[in-house]
Parts: sequence; C-alpha cells; structure tokens
Amino acid sequence: MKIASILAILLVLIFILSSCVAGPNKLEKKPNAEGKIAGFFMGLWHGLIAPITFIISIFTKNIRFYEVHNNGFWYNFGFVLGAGLFLSGGILGKGRRRRRRR
Repeated sequence: MKIASILAILLVLIFILSSCVAGPNKLEKKPNAEGKIAGFFMGLWHGLIAPITFIISIFTKNIRFYEVHNNGFWYNFGFVLGAGLFLSGGILGKGRRRRRRR
C-alpha cells in the first residue's frame, strides 16, 4: 500500500505541474492594432516595470503583464533580463557589494 500511495501522489503532482506549462502564443510575430511588434528593448522595458505592471494589472482590466504581439525569442530574452535586473541583481537585488566590517 505504501508504494501505491507514493505513486498516486506522484501522479497527482505530475498532473498539477503539467497544468502550469505555458501554451503557444498564437499572436507571436503578428502586429498589434497600431501595426507594431515588440522586440528586445520593449521586452527589457516590460521586464523592468514588471512588478509595477503586475500590481496595476490586478486592479485594471486593460493593463497586461506581458506583450503578446512580440517577436519571440528576443522579446522573451529582454523581458527575463529586465525582470532579473530589477528583482535579483540590479535595482532592488542583493547583487550590490557590501562593505566589509573591520
């Protein structure tokens, strides 16, 4: 019975984790209403302002966290780089050098 319960738990975890996998972006490489496609620098900007945008998107229905009309890899790379600079290694991160105590 112990093995069966472990297998059941693993199966449930696999289903839960697989439901979180992102699907394809059907609007990738297609222009928005203004005819623009977001690239690397727009992704970098969106990554930098991601925490603020997330908070605003909770209360506003017309603000989105991520631009779906993007050029694919380079937008995603810029977004992750911008979010990483903001959150972990840059503006608010612990990546800054600390002074040594004597």
